Amino acid sequence: MPYKKYLICLIVISFICTTCPRVQAAEKSVNDIITIDRTDYPVLWLNEPFLRGEAVWMLQARLKEIGYDINPTGVFADDTYELVKLYQVANELPVTGAVSQPVWEELMYGEQGEACLTSSGPAGNVMIEIDIIKHTLTLFQDGKVVKQYPVGVGKGSTPSPLGEWKVIQKSLNWGNGFGTRWMGLNVPWGIYGIHGTNKPYSIGGSMSHGCIRMLNRHVEDLYPRVPWGTRVRIVENGKMYPRTFRPRKLKIKSYGQDVVYVQSQLKELGIVFDNADGRFGAMTELAVKYYQAWHDLPVTGEVDNDTYRSMGMIK
Repeated sequence: MPYKKYLICLIVISFICTTCPRVQAAEKSVNDIITIDRTDYPVLWLNEPFLRGEAVWMLQARLKEIGYDINPTGVFADDTYELVKLYQVANELPVTGAVSQPVWEELMYGEQGEACLTSSGPAGNVMIEIDIIKHTLTLFQDGKVVKQYPVGVGKGSTPSPLGEWKVIQKSLNWGNGFGTRWMGLNVPWGIYGIHGTNKPYSIGGSMSHGCIRMLNRHVEDLYPRVPWGTRVRIVENGKMYPRTFRPRKLKIKSYGQDVVYVQSQLKELGIVFDNADGRFGAMTELAVKYYQAWHDLPVTGEVDNDTYRSMGMIK
Protein backbone atom coordinates (compact mmCIF):
# COMPACT_ATOMS: atom_id res chain seq x y z
CA MET A 1 0.00 0.00 0.00
CA PRO A 2 2.76 2.56 0.80
CA TYR A 3 4.36 1.56 -2.52
CA LYS A 4 1.14 2.42 -4.39
CA LYS A 5 0.90 5.83 -2.65
CA TYR A 6 4.52 6.50 -3.52
CA LEU A 7 3.89 5.59 -7.17
CA ILE A 8 0.81 7.84 -7.36
CA CYS A 9 2.79 10.75 -5.89
CA LEU A 10 5.52 10.27 -8.51
CA ILE A 11 2.94 10.30 -11.33
CA VAL A 12 1.30 13.49 -10.02
CA ILE A 13 4.66 15.27 -9.60
CA SER A 14 5.73 14.18 -13.09
CA PHE A 15 2.46 15.50 -14.59
CA ILE A 16 2.85 18.87 -12.85
CA CYS A 17 6.46 19.25 -13.98
CA THR A 18 5.64 18.51 -17.61
CA THR A 19 2.50 20.70 -17.86
CA CYS A 20 3.55 23.78 -15.86
CA PRO A 21 6.25 24.92 -18.29
CA ARG A 22 3.74 24.64 -21.13
CA VAL A 23 1.20 26.72 -19.24
CA GLN A 24 3.88 29.29 -18.41
CA ALA A 25 5.05 29.35 -22.04
CA ALA A 26 1.49 29.85 -23.26
CA GLU A 27 0.97 32.68 -20.79
CA LYS A 28 4.28 34.23 -21.86
CA SER A 29 3.38 34.10 -25.56
CA VAL A 30 0.02 35.76 -24.90
CA ASN A 31 1.53 38.43 -22.71
CA ASP A 32 4.40 39.08 -25.14
CA ILE A 33 2.20 39.61 -28.23
CA ILE A 34 3.13 42.91 -29.89
CA THR A 35 0.20 44.77 -31.42
CA ILE A 36 1.14 47.56 -33.83
CA ASP A 37 -1.65 49.94 -34.83
CA ARG A 38 0.50 53.06 -35.31
CA THR A 39 0.70 54.96 -38.59
CA ASP A 40 4.14 56.59 -38.19
CA TYR A 41 5.87 54.20 -40.63
CA PRO A 42 6.18 51.49 -37.95
CA VAL A 43 8.86 48.87 -38.49
CA LEU A 44 7.42 45.37 -38.99
CA TRP A 45 9.51 42.21 -38.85
CA LEU A 46 9.19 38.45 -38.35
CA ASN A 47 8.93 37.99 -34.62
CA GLU A 48 8.10 35.20 -32.18
CA PRO A 49 5.25 35.51 -31.28
CA PHE A 50 4.09 37.08 -34.55
CA LEU A 51 3.41 40.80 -34.73
CA ARG A 52 -0.20 41.73 -35.31
CA GLY A 53 -2.42 44.79 -35.63
CA GLU A 54 -3.82 47.37 -38.03
CA ALA A 55 -0.38 48.21 -39.45
CA VAL A 56 0.11 44.57 -40.46
CA TRP A 57 -3.38 44.47 -42.00
CA MET A 58 -2.60 47.62 -44.02
CA LEU A 59 0.62 46.05 -45.31
CA GLN A 60 -1.15 42.85 -46.35
CA ALA A 61 -4.12 44.66 -47.92
CA ARG A 62 -1.79 46.83 -49.98
CA LEU A 63 0.28 43.83 -51.13
CA LYS A 64 -2.92 42.04 -52.17
CA GLU A 65 -4.13 45.15 -54.00
CA ILE A 66 -1.02 45.30 -56.19
CA GLY A 67 -1.21 41.61 -57.08
CA TYR A 68 0.48 39.54 -54.38
CA ASP A 69 -1.21 36.30 -53.31
CA ILE A 70 -2.16 37.04 -49.72
CA ASN A 71 -5.34 37.33 -47.69
CA PRO A 72 -5.07 39.95 -44.92
CA THR A 73 -5.10 38.49 -41.42
CA GLY A 74 -3.40 41.22 -39.41
CA VAL A 75 -0.68 38.76 -38.39
CA PHE A 76 2.92 39.10 -39.66
CA ALA A 77 3.69 35.42 -40.17
CA ASP A 78 6.10 33.54 -42.46
CA ASP A 79 3.97 34.02 -45.59
CA THR A 80 3.94 37.80 -45.14
CA TYR A 81 7.68 37.82 -44.47
CA GLU A 82 8.39 35.91 -47.70
CA LEU A 83 6.13 38.19 -49.76
CA VAL A 84 7.82 41.28 -48.34
CA LYS A 85 11.17 39.87 -49.49
CA LEU A 86 9.74 39.25 -52.97
CA TYR A 87 8.43 42.81 -53.04
CA GLN A 88 11.83 44.15 -51.98
CA VAL A 89 13.56 42.19 -54.78
CA ALA A 90 11.06 43.44 -57.37
CA ASN A 91 11.52 47.07 -56.28
CA GLU A 92 15.31 47.00 -55.83
CA LEU A 93 15.12 47.50 -52.07
CA PRO A 94 17.42 45.81 -49.53
CA VAL A 95 16.06 42.27 -49.08
CA THR A 96 15.49 41.92 -45.35
CA GLY A 97 11.87 40.83 -45.04
CA ALA A 98 11.37 43.75 -42.62
CA VAL A 99 9.12 46.71 -43.42
CA SER A 100 10.83 50.04 -42.70
CA GLN A 101 9.96 53.58 -43.80
CA PRO A 102 11.49 53.25 -47.32
CA VAL A 103 9.48 50.07 -47.89
CA TRP A 104 6.27 51.73 -46.64
CA GLU A 105 6.82 54.75 -48.89
CA GLU A 106 7.45 52.65 -51.99
CA LEU A 107 4.55 50.33 -51.21
CA MET A 108 1.98 53.01 -50.41
CA TYR A 109 2.93 55.71 -52.90
CA GLY A 110 5.20 54.13 -55.51
CA GLU A 111 2.46 52.16 -57.25
CA GLN A 112 -1.15 53.16 -57.85
CA GLY A 113 -4.02 50.86 -58.67
CA GLU A 114 -6.36 51.20 -61.61
CA ALA A 115 -9.22 52.41 -59.40
CA CYS A 116 -7.12 55.39 -58.35
CA LEU A 117 -5.87 56.32 -61.80
CA THR A 118 -9.26 56.12 -63.52
CA SER A 119 -11.24 57.94 -60.83
CA SER A 120 -11.58 61.43 -62.28
CA GLY A 121 -14.17 62.77 -59.83
CA PRO A 122 -16.49 65.71 -60.46
CA ALA A 123 -15.72 68.74 -62.60
CA GLY A 124 -14.65 71.91 -60.82
CA ASN A 125 -12.29 72.73 -57.96
CA VAL A 126 -12.79 70.17 -55.17
CA MET A 127 -11.50 70.67 -51.62
CA ILE A 128 -12.03 68.90 -48.30
CA GLU A 129 -11.88 70.49 -44.85
CA ILE A 130 -11.80 68.34 -41.73
CA ASP A 131 -12.27 69.95 -38.32
CA ILE A 132 -10.99 67.67 -35.57
CA ILE A 133 -12.86 69.58 -32.84
CA LYS A 134 -16.21 69.58 -34.63
CA HIS A 135 -15.65 66.03 -35.95
CA THR A 136 -16.84 67.00 -39.41
CA LEU A 137 -15.61 66.50 -42.96
CA THR A 138 -16.92 69.11 -45.40
CA LEU A 139 -16.67 68.71 -49.16
CA PHE A 140 -16.42 71.92 -51.19
CA GLN A 141 -16.75 72.33 -54.93
CA ASP A 142 -15.89 75.71 -56.46
CA GLY A 143 -16.00 77.19 -52.96
CA LYS A 144 -19.51 75.94 -52.17
CA VAL A 145 -20.44 73.28 -49.62
CA VAL A 146 -21.55 70.10 -51.37
CA LYS A 147 -21.74 67.60 -48.50
CA GLN A 148 -20.83 67.31 -44.84
CA TYR A 149 -20.19 64.08 -42.96
CA PRO A 150 -19.48 63.15 -39.32
CA VAL A 151 -16.02 61.66 -38.77
CA GLY A 152 -13.84 60.11 -36.12
CA VAL A 153 -10.36 61.56 -35.57
CA GLY A 154 -7.12 60.85 -33.72
CA LYS A 155 -6.93 60.57 -29.96
CA GLY A 156 -4.69 62.80 -27.83
CA SER A 157 -1.66 60.48 -27.96
CA THR A 158 -1.97 59.91 -31.73
CA PRO A 159 -3.55 63.10 -33.11
CA SER A 160 -4.71 63.66 -36.66
CA PRO A 161 -2.18 65.80 -38.57
CA LEU A 162 -3.17 69.44 -38.92
CA GLY A 163 -2.15 70.96 -42.24
CA GLU A 164 -2.83 71.22 -45.94
CA TRP A 165 -2.47 67.87 -47.64
CA LYS A 166 -3.31 66.17 -50.93
CA VAL A 167 -4.99 62.86 -51.74
CA ILE A 168 -2.20 60.81 -53.29
CA GLN A 169 -3.66 57.31 -53.12
CA LYS A 170 -7.10 55.74 -53.52
CA SER A 171 -7.86 52.11 -52.72
CA LEU A 172 -10.86 49.81 -52.44
CA ASN A 173 -11.98 47.22 -49.91
CA TRP A 174 -9.02 46.88 -47.58
CA GLY A 175 -11.44 45.72 -44.92
CA ASN A 176 -11.04 45.40 -41.16
CA GLY A 177 -10.35 48.79 -39.52
CA PHE A 178 -9.99 50.46 -42.93
CA GLY A 179 -13.48 49.67 -44.16
CA THR A 180 -14.41 49.75 -47.82
CA ARG A 181 -12.50 52.80 -49.09
CA TRP A 182 -9.10 54.41 -48.46
CA MET A 183 -7.82 57.84 -49.56
CA GLY A 184 -4.18 58.34 -48.53
CA LEU A 185 -2.69 61.75 -47.73
CA ASN A 186 0.86 63.05 -48.32
CA VAL A 187 1.76 63.59 -44.66
CA PRO A 188 5.58 63.35 -44.40
CA TRP A 189 5.84 61.74 -40.96
CA GLY A 190 3.47 58.80 -41.32
CA ILE A 191 0.68 56.98 -43.14
CA TYR A 192 -2.58 58.88 -42.75
CA GLY A 193 -5.77 58.68 -44.74
CA ILE A 194 -9.54 59.07 -44.89
CA HIS A 195 -11.15 55.65 -44.71
CA GLY A 196 -14.12 53.55 -43.66
CA THR A 197 -14.23 51.57 -40.45
CA ASN A 198 -15.48 48.47 -38.71
CA LYS A 199 -15.93 50.58 -35.56
CA PRO A 200 -18.95 52.78 -36.33
CA TYR A 201 -19.21 53.74 -32.66
CA SER A 202 -15.97 55.75 -33.05
CA ILE A 203 -17.55 58.23 -35.48
CA GLY A 204 -18.00 61.57 -33.75
CA GLY A 205 -15.20 60.80 -31.30
CA SER A 206 -11.41 61.03 -31.00
CA MET A 207 -10.34 57.39 -30.91
CA SER A 208 -8.23 56.68 -34.00
CA HIS A 209 -4.46 56.42 -34.44
CA GLY A 210 -4.51 59.64 -36.47
CA CYS A 211 -6.52 58.69 -39.55
CA ILE A 212 -9.93 60.13 -40.36
CA ARG A 213 -12.64 57.50 -39.96
CA MET A 214 -15.99 57.58 -41.75
CA LEU A 215 -19.00 55.30 -41.84
CA ASN A 216 -18.59 52.97 -44.79
CA ARG A 217 -21.70 54.27 -46.54
CA HIS A 218 -20.38 57.83 -46.18
CA VAL A 219 -16.88 57.10 -47.46
CA GLU A 220 -18.40 55.21 -50.39
CA ASP A 221 -20.45 58.32 -51.18
CA LEU A 222 -17.40 60.59 -50.86
CA TYR A 223 -14.91 58.43 -52.76
CA PRO A 224 -16.07 59.04 -56.36
CA ARG A 225 -16.41 62.78 -55.65
CA VAL A 226 -12.71 63.11 -54.74
CA PRO A 227 -10.19 63.09 -57.60
CA TRP A 228 -6.56 62.18 -57.12
CA GLY A 229 -4.70 65.30 -55.94
CA THR A 230 -7.66 66.81 -54.06
CA ARG A 231 -6.58 69.33 -51.41
CA VAL A 232 -7.41 68.34 -47.82
CA ARG A 233 -7.24 70.87 -44.97
CA ILE A 234 -7.21 69.44 -41.45
CA VAL A 235 -7.88 72.11 -38.86
CA GLU A 236 -8.66 72.58 -35.19
CA ASN A 237 -11.59 74.98 -34.85
CA GLY A 238 -10.62 76.45 -38.21
CA LYS A 239 -6.93 76.90 -37.27
CA MET A 240 -3.84 74.90 -38.15
CA TYR A 241 -1.85 75.63 -35.02
CA PRO A 242 -2.62 75.09 -31.31
CA ARG A 243 -2.68 77.68 -28.54
CA THR A 244 0.54 76.28 -27.03
CA PHE A 245 3.33 74.08 -28.32
CA ARG A 246 6.97 73.28 -27.61
CA PRO A 247 9.19 75.13 -30.12
CA ARG A 248 12.33 73.71 -31.68
CA LYS A 249 14.76 75.26 -34.14
CA LEU A 250 13.55 74.67 -37.70
CA LYS A 251 15.53 74.91 -40.90
CA ILE A 252 15.67 73.54 -44.42
CA LYS A 253 14.81 69.80 -44.53
CA SER A 254 13.00 69.92 -41.17
CA TYR A 255 9.56 68.34 -41.18
CA GLY A 256 6.78 67.70 -38.71
CA GLN A 257 3.64 69.12 -37.16
CA ASP A 258 5.52 72.15 -35.80
CA VAL A 259 6.57 73.05 -39.37
CA VAL A 260 2.87 73.15 -40.23
CA TYR A 261 2.29 75.56 -37.33
CA VAL A 262 4.99 77.92 -38.59
CA GLN A 263 3.77 77.76 -42.19
CA SER A 264 0.21 78.42 -41.08
CA GLN A 265 1.23 81.38 -38.93
CA LEU A 266 3.24 82.89 -41.79
CA LYS A 267 0.10 82.74 -43.92
CA GLU A 268 -1.93 84.35 -41.13
CA LEU A 269 0.63 87.16 -41.08
CA GLY A 270 0.15 87.80 -44.78
CA ILE A 271 3.04 85.89 -46.35
CA VAL A 272 1.55 83.80 -49.13
CA PHE A 273 3.50 80.77 -50.39
CA ASP A 274 2.86 77.07 -50.92
CA ASN A 275 0.77 74.69 -48.77
CA ALA A 276 1.26 74.27 -45.02
CA ASP A 277 2.37 70.69 -45.58
CA GLY A 278 4.89 70.14 -42.79
CA ARG A 279 7.91 70.18 -45.12
CA PHE A 280 10.50 72.92 -44.57
CA GLY A 281 11.59 73.32 -48.16
CA ALA A 282 12.95 76.17 -50.27
CA MET A 283 9.63 78.04 -50.39
CA THR A 284 9.24 77.95 -46.60
CA GLU A 285 12.85 79.05 -46.13
CA LEU A 286 12.24 81.99 -48.50
CA ALA A 287 9.06 82.94 -46.63
CA VAL A 288 10.93 82.89 -43.29
CA LYS A 289 13.72 85.06 -44.73
CA TYR A 290 11.18 87.53 -46.07
CA TYR A 291 9.49 87.69 -42.65
CA GLN A 292 12.82 88.15 -40.86
CA ALA A 293 13.91 90.97 -43.20
CA TRP A 294 10.52 92.65 -42.84
CA HIS A 295 10.78 92.57 -39.01
CA ASP A 296 14.46 93.53 -38.62
CA LEU A 297 15.56 90.05 -37.54
CA PRO A 298 18.78 88.31 -38.66
CA VAL A 299 17.94 86.88 -42.10
CA THR A 300 18.91 83.24 -41.64
CA GLY A 301 15.91 81.39 -43.04
CA GLU A 302 15.87 79.40 -39.80
CA VAL A 303 13.12 79.62 -37.18
CA ASP A 304 14.67 80.30 -33.77
CA ASN A 305 13.14 81.62 -30.55
CA ASP A 306 13.42 85.26 -31.64
CA THR A 307 11.51 84.45 -34.83
CA TYR A 308 8.89 82.45 -32.93
CA ARG A 309 8.49 85.33 -30.50
CA SER A 310 8.17 87.94 -33.23
CA MET A 311 5.51 85.80 -34.93
CA GLY A 312 3.52 85.66 -31.68
CA MET A 313 3.94 81.91 -31.27
CA ILE A 314 5.74 82.05 -27.91
CA LYS A 315 6.11 84.71 -25.21
